[in-house]
Amino acid sequence: MRLKQSVCFPILGLGEAKTELPSLFEAVAEIGFSAVEMWGRGGDFEEIVAQAGRHGLPLIAMVGHNSNADGLNDPANHDRIAGELGESIELAVRHGVGGLICFSGNRREGVSDEQGIETTVQGLRRVATLAEKKGVTLLLELLNSKVDHVGYQADHTAWGVEVCRRVASPAVKLLFDIYHMQIMEGDIIRTIRENIQWIGHFHAAGNPGRQDMDATQELNYAAICQAIAATPYAGYFGHEFRPKGEPVEAMRRSFALCDQG
Repeated sequence: MRLKQSVCFPILGLGEAKTELPSLFEAVAEIGFSAVEMWGRGGDFEEIVAQAGRHGLPLIAMVGHNSNADGLNDPANHDRIAGELGESIELAVRHGVGGLICFSGNRREGVSDEQGIETTVQGLRRVATLAEKKGVTLLLELLNSKVDHVGYQADHTAWGVEVCRRVASPAVKLLFDIYHMQIMEGDIIRTIRENIQWIGHFHAAGNPGRQDMDATQELNYAAICQAIAATPYAGYFGHEFRPKGEPVEAMRRSFALCDQG
């Protein structure tokens, strides 16, 4: 099945002025992207969603709670995060958003990986039933702790998979960020094939640098996307990179590279 591709437009450095939004989303749709993503829900959220919708681009993922460093692996955060996720779920239902991005938080002194897993599981279980009922997926994002998010705990696929396995809810999946996992563990295609049942969304960027998916970086995105398309995965493949040059042309090239199926 051909991959469905989305774009996280805030990282592109576009769309900051309201007047830019129509032309931006027109270009995104013309290239062939079928959805957009956002990080936050403040500011011009409602207008951004409306503008994207006018060009046939649903919002399919957004951040569900505050702080990737101060997250679910600390029980002191559970009340706050449950409240924030509850609000985000209602907002997601209102706008047809299928995925809410969640974060483990950074490692805490004296707390083992096993303890971090179990605490994260407990935090997600508090909201998983509501998410199931509302048809929203909680996406635990895997981030690298070496370059961009020093100290982050969900920095390996196996850690995140174990969280999803223990929560045991169809509403809890992984956001597998290929850029981040290339930095931490590599072996991307094999890891995706072996764990596809736990993956609810993908993010992608070139490594090193989190920039264009071109010949100057080390990931073979055509092969990676072919491998994903050969699995039963039916979700989106999200582009989350910082363009080196003109953003629309960078999006056009990255879309063509990943248009596999």
